[in-house]
Amino acid sequence: MDGTSGALHQALAAMFPDGVAARAKLVALGHSHSWISRRCREDGPWRRPIPGVILLTKATPTRRQLMKVALTHAGPEAMLTGIQAAKLHGVRRLPPERRAHTLIPHRSKVATWGFAVVERTIHLPEPVEIDGLPVAPLARALIDAARRMDELQPVRAMIHDAVHRGLCTPEELREELAQASTIGSALPRIVIGALQDGVDSAVDQWLETVLERSGLPRPIRRAELRSADGESVGVADAWWPQVGVAMQIRYDEVSLEPDKAPEIPPLVADGLIVVQVSPARLRDEPLLVIQELRAAHHRARQRPPPDIGSAPAAPAA
Repeated sequence: MDGTSGALHQALAAMFPDGVAARAKLVALGHSHSWISRRCREDGPWRRPIPGVILLTKATPTRRQLMKVALTHAGPEAMLTGIQAAKLHGVRRLPPERRAHTLIPHRSKVATWGFAVVERTIHLPEPVEIDGLPVAPLARALIDAARRMDELQPVRAMIHDAVHRGLCTPEELREELAQASTIGSALPRIVIGALQDGVDSAVDQWLETVLERSGLPRPIRRAELRSADGESVGVADAWWPQVGVAMQIRYDEVSLEPDKAPEIPPLVADGLIVVQVSPARLRDEPLLVIQELRAAHHRARQRPPPDIGSAPAAPAA
């Protein structure tokens, strides 16, 4: 690199610290279109990942550079949303995503190009700045991400992670969902609809995932079991009366004050088969829990169902 090239590199690096520049800005600095195009040739030092956007290096772009490319393409009022924005906010349980999703005002005419997904909106939020990048508020980013996903479990995992680590509230998600497009809103509505009293029950949703994936008949949820003489046996979190199988969750294990949590007595009755699990196993070992449930049902079908009745139980504390 000669002195002139070195000075140019230093000047552009100072002006564009992420190594991403709009072609129009380079032209405004006095560089001709033909000069810029020559530098973007296969043997040149620059790249043009999107028409109108120049990457001031020939190295493989970093994730941050790709986000800057997408933002530069989308225009000065653009902000990141979706998976990449949620990641910047600190959400951990996210599906892999190579694209960069941006929001722009509805009046703008910029279109999606390759990995740079552009969405025009009449409800453009006030962005927050994270690591120098304009980012949609987390609730909006999660709803925008969920509307483009087609499986329930990743949507549930993403939203639970954000809510349970205090990154956003159920109320914020409800507000965003209320004004979001109905297109693609079915899955986030299912997850957000499960929010109870402003607190999303993660344990309940982990159980719901296990039940959905087990292939077993739908159980009765939160049932108080009673023996033939009417005595209370206890509360089952899931109850299959046809075969006499119950599941009991040790909710005391997730109490904020374990020493003060009420003891959960085990379910015991003649002929009753009980699968008792911890919340941690529901979260971390769902396939093993499913195997235990299926094995319990298999054993239960080898004998007549026990004489046990049930009634709806009070909601879990």
